Amino acid sequence: MVEIMIVVAIIGLLAAITIPNLVNARMQSRRNICINNLRLIAAAKDEAAINLLLDETVVPTTTQLSPYFRNVQLINGLPKEPDSGVYTINAVSTDPACSVGGAHVL
Repeated sequence: MVEIMIVVAIIGLLAAITIPNLVNARMQSRRNICINNLRLIAAAKDEAAINLLLDETVVPTTTQLSPYFRNVQLINGLPKEPDSGVYTINAVSTDPACSVGGAHVL
């Protein structure tokens, strides 16, 4: 019986160490995905501005940007945000933004 209690205590200790690290890794991964999506949006804005001769104060539409996303899963014309946030395109001269905020900044 004592051996079983020791094994359960060791498993509990390992879980207490492992679970917070897994949560942090998941948050870091989602943040990196969001930042990469913001980079994709910025690149699509730059390509659209060059090809469509858009002024730097113009905010491109998702219809104008969608041809410049290659091999990307789009939702409402923009890449999918991992934390269910919403991307704001902004003007050509301004970086795109994420509604999640905090660390989700380009």
